[in-house]
Amino acid sequence: MEYTTLGDTGLEVSRICLGCMSFGDPDWRGWVLDEDEGKELVDRALDLGINFFDTANMYSVGESERILGEALDGQRDEAVVATKGYFQMDEDDPNSGGLSRKAIEQELQNSLDRLGMDTVDLYQIHRWDYDTPIETTLRALDDAVRRGQVRYIGGSSMWAHQFAESLHTADRLGTERFVTMQDHYNLLYREEEREMLPLCAKENVGVIPWSPLARGYLARPHEEFDATERGESDQFAREHPYFEGGGKEINERVQELAAEHGVTMAQIALAWLFSKDVVDAPIVGTTTIEHLEQAVEALDIDLSHSDVAWLEEPYEPVQVSGHE
Repeated sequence: MEYTTLGDTGLEVSRICLGCMSFGDPDWRGWVLDEDEGKELVDRALDLGINFFDTANMYSVGESERILGEALDGQRDEAVVATKGYFQMDEDDPNSGGLSRKAIEQELQNSLDRLGMDTVDLYQIHRWDYDTPIETTLRALDDAVRRGQVRYIGGSSMWAHQFAESLHTADRLGTERFVTMQDHYNLLYREEEREMLPLCAKENVGVIPWSPLARGYLARPHEEFDATERGESDQFAREHPYFEGGGKEINERVQELAAEHGVTMAQIALAWLFSKDVVDAPIVGTTTIEHLEQAVEALDIDLSHSDVAWLEEPYEPVQVSGHE
């Protein structure tokens, strides 16, 4: 395993973050693993040297957090645990979502209870709240740090101008500032390169991209995308512009380069992300130990500058996706 400093925090994290969206309740989404399978993945991740885990309160409506917390029982000090809040957790309670002070305090405590932890290492706002002033959100998050419930705070998919406003506001108020950005970034979706990634580099913000494999579209030939349960049932994949802007040709080039290197398509897609200096640790979600092991092996793939340029060449601008 390779390790890197997360942004300018001084915190050492593995170059791969295990995404825990796939842990929880198959009734929530059909491709989700059950409890025992999720715990097996966490155990294997720790064996492989992965110390960074990302979940959210909304994943399986809290079950992902509970399973991760139980899987890390007795090994908590080895792990860097991140979770997120924003989406409404109880349809009968409008204050169970959003980023008001009440929502943050209530849902953070609920997350900690499910995780079985007094403190979470990284607490992230899952999306931008258009109904709550960023000053209110930042003050509530700052208080959570002061109470010892949170060590660092981070942002997730939003416009670069919103993230810049957040950082400036935190500096103006003297509150904790966001130290990470969990944004949508992969070979098929590179709109973040225009503004968000340069901003993160300038501000020394850690970048931990979600969907590094484009919800599986970079893990198999395009004509086989629907061959898996997730590919067949995940309507969210079709909502992202992976199938536009040169997506098919990029998919074919990933296939070709994988064959040339004798590795999997997913490994090539991850190796491309590892080649980006601005990226600290992509958030890799998986449902099998084999795929987890292959993700770790991708750290050994050294793509040449010409490989990277060839993979990127077919890309065309697409609509911004993932902020909603």
